[in-house]
This record gives sequence, C-alpha cells and structure tokens, in this order.
Amino acid sequence: MKPSISKATQDYLRSIERKPDVPDYHYNNLDAIDQLIYQEGLRIKNLHIDKDLDLLLLILNNGKLIKRSISDFKLLNKATPEELGNYENDGIGVHWPDVDEDLSLRGFLKHELAHFSKKVV
Repeated sequence: MKPSISKATQDYLRSIERKPDVPDYHYNNLDAIDQLIYQEGLRIKNLHIDKDLDLLLLILNNGKLIKRSISDFKLLNKATPEELGNYENDGIGVHWPDVDEDLSLRGFLKHELAHFSKKVV
C-alpha cells in the first residue's frame, strides 16, 4: 500500500520547492538596505576611477552618486591604474580580478549611512 501525504503537507512541500524572486536573505527579513537592492532594484550603473585624484565614484541607477577614496581600500590603493580599470560590475558589487578585491553596493550604502550625520552641517 502506498503511503499518503496530506494535502497540507503536499502544499507545504510545493511552496518550499519554489524559487523566490528575491534572495532568501535572513529568511526574508530584509533590512532597509537589502530592500533597496533586492526589492527596489537599486544598482551600480557605472563606476569612474581616478587614481591621481584618489577617487572612486559610483553612479547609481537612481541618479545618485557615492564618492569614496581609493586609499580607503588597501588592495585598490596598491593597484596600478590599469588594474583599477579592469573591473567587473554586476550592479550589486564590483570585482577587480587583478587585485582580488570585491566591494558590494550594500557596503557602500552602509558606509554612506554611517557617515551621513557627519556630512550634514
């Protein structure tokens, strides 16, 4: 005789087999930054790097800018302009394969929020 599974159990098993549209980040308890990235679709649209000016400029898809100093990042600070120019941007993070450095949009946003009150005069 074949064992039977209740309808409630079958429904539950089907629900956990589905792939969610957003990552199951902290069991779907997304914080405000994750909500901006994973639900609202905030992304790094472009990146401009100027070693001479010690400038790393992120342009976001909402038109906002995030400015950081290259010297804030040990591996990037040691990199040549050619190595800095060789990066991969997937929208939620930037990877420099030549220097093995990865920076996330989440990290940039956390830094901005942590230093926001210092910028307001």
